[in-house]
Amino acid sequence: MALQLGEAATRYHPDKNASNSEASELFKEVAYSYSILSDPEKRRQYDAAGFEALESEGMDMEIDLSNLGTFNTMFAALFSKLGVPIKTTISATVLEEALKGTITVRPLALETSFNGKVDKQCAHFFGVTINDQQAQAGIVVRVTSAAQSKFKLLYFEEANGSYDLALQEDSEKTGKATSAGMYFLHFQVYHMDSVVNTLAMAKDPEAAFFKKLEGLQPCEVSELKPGTHIFAVYGDNFFKPATYTIEAVCAKSYGDTTEKLKEIESKLLAKRTELRQFEIDYRKALAQFQEVSNKYIQEKQCVDELLKERENVHSTFTVQSGVANGDVSSSGKTLSEDYKLDSPNGSPDAKDKSNKKKWFSFNGSRSDKKG
Repeated sequence: MALQLGEAATRYHPDKNASNSEASELFKEVAYSYSILSDPEKRRQYDAAGFEALESEGMDMEIDLSNLGTFNTMFAALFSKLGVPIKTTISATVLEEALKGTITVRPLALETSFNGKVDKQCAHFFGVTINDQQAQAGIVVRVTSAAQSKFKLLYFEEANGSYDLALQEDSEKTGKATSAGMYFLHFQVYHMDSVVNTLAMAKDPEAAFFKKLEGLQPCEVSELKPGTHIFAVYGDNFFKPATYTIEAVCAKSYGDTTEKLKEIESKLLAKRTELRQFEIDYRKALAQFQEVSNKYIQEKQCVDELLKERENVHSTFTVQSGVANGDVSSSGKTLSEDYKLDSPNGSPDAKDKSNKKKWFSFNGSRSDKKG
């Protein structure tokens, strides 16, 4: 089954079917199917109760790479390379070490960056220390990868020497790099969950545009208190280490940018609400258009048939209906043929022309006079 889905993904990939919208939608459905079949628990739920079971439990479509095996991991990597957003779970080993407090934490000062390489399903931990003024201004932590590595940016909350996962951001492709960021700016910031968008579009391909903003998810933490905060970069590549650059900045120097982000977040939320209503209006208008289009076809056919029937009726209003229709007379000859028979040579002037011809022949020369 995995092999068949891999072949289908390659066949229907948008890059090979740029002008074929149907192929694009089939590609999304294949990706959705693979995300279910590749996860044992999701597949069990689907086999038991279909899509309803998955939807009722808020399907996250996350895959545990440690349970896939090499064969399925190869196909997961193929789908990811083709552009299918596949979420993976964080290694249990990493989470257990964080809970036990046995992790190694590197200090990361504000306004500095660190370049590193982390193995797949492993994490590098960083401590960012902020004071009262910096906490009040807001903090931004961003990770980028020029090599387009897949990674997760994690935030842990500390309690009695134990670190519990509080936030995670999956890297997204942005231009020629991949990136992820966390914004603690004292107002609600949202992140875009591309998997939610893919799921919504796969369920209803015709409404893909209207579901484009459904992946907006609120970040659970919008501000940080003074102190040291633990972040981590988790390697999410399927086979090789992830290269990255992590940096932490204080938003105090980015006042205009912060206000612009706040404005855009507000507009996006308002636009999502508008799209939901617009979808209702659009579907109503689309149904009306279909109804009118069908009526247009019916009315056109009716008018064409009436005009043809009218023409046939008009043609019956004639004494010589046979002649009007180009038919022959009852004797088997047309009127023009009967007229020609009244004259020996087929026309009134034929006799005179015949005599003149004979006179010309008798004398051997032409003359306009008789006798």
